[in-house]
This record gives sequence, C-alpha cells and structure tokens, in this order.
Amino acid sequence: METMDTDLPNRWIDIGKVINRGGPFAAPDFQPDTKESPNIMNGLQSDFKILVIGAGGLGCEILKNLALSGFRNIDVIDMDTIDVSNLNRQFLFRRKDVGKSKAEVAAAFINERVSGCNVTAHKCRIQEKDEDYYRQFKLVIAGLDSIEARRWINGLLVNLVVVDENGDVDPDTIIPLVDGGTEGFKGQARVILPRITSCFECSLEAFPPQVSYAVCTIANTPRVPEHCIQWAIMFGLEDKDLPKPFDPKKFDNDNPDHMNWLFQTAKKRAEDHNISGVTYKLTQGVAKNIIPAIASTNATIAAACCNEAFKFCTESSGSLNNYMMYNGLNGVYTFTFEYESKEGCAVCGTNIVTYPVDPSTTLTTFLENITTDSRFQFKKPSLRCNGKNLYMQGLLHASTVPNLPKTLPELSVQDEDEITITDPSLPGSLAVRMRIKYKLSN
Repeated sequence: METMDTDLPNRWIDIGKVINRGGPFAAPDFQPDTKESPNIMNGLQSDFKILVIGAGGLGCEILKNLALSGFRNIDVIDMDTIDVSNLNRQFLFRRKDVGKSKAEVAAAFINERVSGCNVTAHKCRIQEKDEDYYRQFKLVIAGLDSIEARRWINGLLVNLVVVDENGDVDPDTIIPLVDGGTEGFKGQARVILPRITSCFECSLEAFPPQVSYAVCTIANTPRVPEHCIQWAIMFGLEDKDLPKPFDPKKFDNDNPDHMNWLFQTAKKRAEDHNISGVTYKLTQGVAKNIIPAIASTNATIAAACCNEAFKFCTESSGSLNNYMMYNGLNGVYTFTFEYESKEGCAVCGTNIVTYPVDPSTTLTTFLENITTDSRFQFKKPSLRCNGKNLYMQGLLHASTVPNLPKTLPELSVQDEDEITITDPSLPGSLAVRMRIKYKLSN
C-alpha cells in the first residue's frame, strides 16, 4: 500500500487557503495561521482529539475525510465485525478482513495510508466507556445506524455539560455532536451543541418508530412470530436457565452461532404457543433491522459531517444551524433548517412530561401507549411511582407482573402524581418524569 507523506511542504496547501486568511464567514475572533504562529494547524495535528462512533459505510468515509483534512488524533468505536456484504461500499476493508473488527481494521488502514495519523480503535459498545473517556474529546461524530445508540450518546454529552445554579452553561464542558445518518438515497447531517441547541431527543418524533410490540404481550401472550423473536431478544438472553454457547452480554447479531441460538430459542417459544412462521431469515430481519445502504449517499453525508467538524475546530466558518437533509433519489436535493429545542425534552428540557390518561387505563395499556408513542420510543421501560415499583425489567419483572391488569388508581397513582420511567435507550441514571393528568375519554 502506498503511504501518503503528510510532511511534504505542499501536503496541506489546500487547507492553508482556508486557515491562513480570514473571510466573511469566519468567526469574529478567528485568527488566521501565520508562519510564526501556526496555531490552527498545530491544533488539527495535536490538540483536537476527535471521536468517531461507527466504522461502517458512513464511518469509513468519515475516518478517511478527517485524516485527509489534517486531523491526526482520532479514536473510533465500533462493536461489529466485517461481513463479506460490507465490502462493496466499506472501502477500508478487504476480503482477508472478513470476521475481523471493523474499528481495528479501519484504524490500521488509515494509520498505514496516511503517515502521521494516529487512529486508535476500540471494539466495544459505546456504553462500555465511562464519562471520563468522553470528556477528552474536542468533538464527536456519530455515523450510527441505531436510533437507540444515537439517543444514548446524545444524552451522555448533554449530561457532561456543567450548568451553574443560575442556569449558565460552562462553555468549556460542551462537546459538540455531529450526527450523520443515511438510508438508501436519503441522508442527514446535524450539529448539536449540548445545552445550547436542540438535542437529538428534541426531534425524536421525526424518526418513525421501529415496529415495536408491547412488553407485556411479548412476555405473556405472544400472537405472531415477531413476538417470539422479540421474546428471545428481550428475555431469553437474560434467562439464566436457558443454555447459551456465548456470553449473553456480548450477543452479536452478526455472529452466525449467536443468530442460530436466537432462531432456535424463538422457534421453541413459538411452538410452545402454537405459532408458526418463525424462520431464520425473519429472525435476522427482526434482530438486525436491516437498512439499505448506498455508497454515494454515505460519501455525501460524511463530507458534510467532516466539513462541520473542520469548521467548528478551526473557526474558519460558522457552523451549520443546525440540520441539513439530503435526497439523491431524483437528482440532488438539499435543505437546511433549524430544529428548535423542545421544552419538555426528556434530555435537555425540564424532564417533566404531562401525560393525559383515562383513569380506567390499566398498566398494560399504559405500557403499550408509552412504548408506541413517537415522543419517547421506549424499548424496555421500568416504572416507579411514590417509591413503589409499578413495573420492572430484569430480576424484579416477575414480582411486578401482577400489576399489569390493574388500573393506575388501583396502583395508588393519583392525579398529578409523577411516574419515573427508566429505559435502556436513556443513558446512565437519566429518567423521564411523567406527570399523570387524569382525563376521561370521550
């Protein structure tokens, strides 16, 4: 492989045209680089540490763009391994890499190709890193295909911002999030300044919720094949009595052995409830939520994301305010607009949501309503009210199942009471406080 010499005199000549002189779009306090004080270039190549989340189709493009834009200090996180189906668009990988870590192979490729670039790989889930790890970065770029993961990193970065007793934000604790996403010929790039602009959670309703099923239905009365597959994912992995040929905490839906276990478990669940139709292909579809990917869309959105990272770090131009959508289905169409902060946002807002409920609503129906509500998109919610467990996941699940057929008033939930909801889609100790407002249905 040919190595690019980053120390050639003309290597960064194009970047110099941007950072060596001012312009009408530069920030008010922008100070161009000079031969005596190349502060911006030094920052790109040493001080500006960037985190890239995801080393798939979008992540490969982002890593390449950052390295060729002068950034030398980059971390990349991805828990997945390379599949042969990735090779047509994830260009940092070769056939010999199939089965290896995406993050590790991508980092090694960039480090070898671009001399002086230091990409550090982490094969893990983003939830496995602590807050101190994330505090070291100047900026985070997310190239994720999971709404749940994007919600998690968004919530964590919001929580890292220090706000004093007067409500003033400490700007030194703000770590911007540049979020990119693609689906087929469509894509989007977004700049999120935690506690300053709207966060990802503010616009959660813009993302159509994945097909979901009520937790209580999955646990107790499955009716369709998908219920059985979801049961295997949600409860089978946690069931210590079910033998597994792998660590359930490290379940990988790209691993054939793991997927075969999931299929067999779901099939057995279906047989126990006289349900037919569970196939290996359907199991893959439910577990992976497969999204079509097109290389040109990834390239376009990655370019937009890296452009925003470069502008923010160098202050050579104003940042996107704050959302750009792209559609390449019939030509090239882009549109930019500002997402406004949502007052009742569970992450960056007041964190208290008033929720109208009919007093005759059972806990089962209430759970179904909040898990299908596009504002929340909960996965496996646990509920507490007035110091009492209403419905819990995990070890306490069995003890709270008897509450499901009871109405909220029967569970001592009064008008204006607050139900505290925790969910895996929310980071750390973050919880949604839902104020119940009883209202008779028409």
